[in-house]
Amino acid sequence: MPINNNNLSKKALDLVIRKSRVHLYKPIQIAEILFHHRTERGWNLSDLESYRNISKRWRDDVSLLLVGRRSTSSQKYQDNVFEANAMPPELLAKLGQTNKKGKGVVEAYVYKALEARLSSVREVEDYIRKSTPDTFDLKKLVAIFQTTPGLRRSVDKMYEILVYALFATIVRALKAQVTLEIGNKDEEILKDFERFIKMVLGIDGKQTRLVLPAALYRVGVTNAADRGLDIWANFGPAIQVKHLTLTPELVEDIADNITADRIVIACVDSEREAIETLLKQVGWSERIQGIITISDLDEWYKLCLSKKYRANLGAKLLQDVSREFAAEFPSSKEIGPFMVKRGYDKTVIPPEWQIQI
Repeated sequence: MPINNNNLSKKALDLVIRKSRVHLYKPIQIAEILFHHRTERGWNLSDLESYRNISKRWRDDVSLLLVGRRSTSSQKYQDNVFEANAMPPELLAKLGQTNKKGKGVVEAYVYKALEARLSSVREVEDYIRKSTPDTFDLKKLVAIFQTTPGLRRSVDKMYEILVYALFATIVRALKAQVTLEIGNKDEEILKDFERFIKMVLGIDGKQTRLVLPAALYRVGVTNAADRGLDIWANFGPAIQVKHLTLTPELVEDIADNITADRIVIACVDSEREAIETLLKQVGWSERIQGIITISDLDEWYKLCLSKKYRANLGAKLLQDVSREFAAEFPSSKEIGPFMVKRGYDKTVIPPEWQIQI
């Protein structure tokens, strides 16, 4: 079966790759189905139920090795890789034929696309690692994600990291504190609920006041629709980071799904007025504590990295950005040995199959 750009199955695969974030979970799942189909007898790619669930384990085994994590999306979201608008069994079966004739050529195509993605991640990682208070540029870093194929769909995660690192650094530098105090001095209720007070509130009936450092925490993984909570604070507000256009439905959904009394929204500059208008339309203005733009972030980053504050804030801020980036985005250390072990490094990809990153 010839490999060409008019092949519907190839176009479908390219679409799945383009829509995927850096980790390429769904393309990896497709590649592993093809690998087992090619190397083991008895697999019928037209029979979805025979590999629907086991292929998730195959995917997870490889993704843990290559990108350091497994998919945490809902089962429904994971299963939609087999829907008609993605890679349905009939198209996967055609890819299987091509892959067998090409001795793993489709598998190699997917993993070389992953290799290209990881190379882009490594370039950003090098930029962050080599940055100094004099050279770091927030807007440049965001622009790299916005303009680099393969990273564009993950710009929201980079934006989230930049927001978190800045907020956490400034809150620590301010030495902000949160006080928890039991206002009810009734000795009877304090005694009756002594275990609850100790186990849930972290204080005891005799010492009814607790002072803690204010802190921020990244939730880490949002749902497929990117409507989840991004950052939460132990001092009240929830922080939702958005770089995409918000609709009235999405704004309302954000507010409905976050139970905090106060919400802080971080967004691109061009969205600020639109968000303010939408919030008024859906009646959520009072719950929004603040709307912070990239220009605000850029101003605060420059201040932290200035000669005035770089010793106390700047170095720690860049360390936080580097640490959070490493935790969020995969390393490329294992992809080379994996390609050699599978023989993909020697697989020649036909020129009409341009690697999709």
